[in-house]
Amino acid sequence: MPLDDAKPLDDAKPLDNALIAGQAAPDSLELLDQDAETVKLGDFAGKNLIVYFYPMDDTPGCTVEGKEFRDLYEQFVALDTVILGVSLDSAESHRAFANKHAFPFKLLSDREGLMARAFGVLKGGVAARSTFVLDRDLRVRRVFHDVAPRGHAQQVLTFVRTMLESHRMLGG
Repeated sequence: MPLDDAKPLDDAKPLDNALIAGQAAPDSLELLDQDAETVKLGDFAGKNLIVYFYPMDDTPGCTVEGKEFRDLYEQFVALDTVILGVSLDSAESHRAFANKHAFPFKLLSDREGLMARAFGVLKGGVAARSTFVLDRDLRVRRVFHDVAPRGHAQQVLTFVRTMLESHRMLGG
């Protein structure tokens, strides 16, 4: 999608209490990943971070979205950007999902909805499909709500490239 066609910084129908561009992300919440290792966003300070929320493991839309992030993974890594997928599924479910589709990034198990609630994307007992792009200081730089899974990872990658280029142009 060309940048001109991108949605505004806080895309489409933001949920009540959703984090918006400029706000700090909660960095101390601890969740388990698919390998049952404890992870918190603060572990990634100093890197760009993609936090994408999705409703449920191994469903059609969530699979498409995850596979597209997987296929672009090396390009994100080249931009010093970490990808984290988050849903309310268990670490065991995440492990099966990640293994089945060879996801090279962490999937976080938010069983109690703590992170989804902190980001303002808990809706109807699941995480609403939303993506947050965080900068190296863990500040929200862009929010995508009501994400269409197909093509979304490329849209996020394009934004990260633009964000980093703007930072370089400003002498950062």
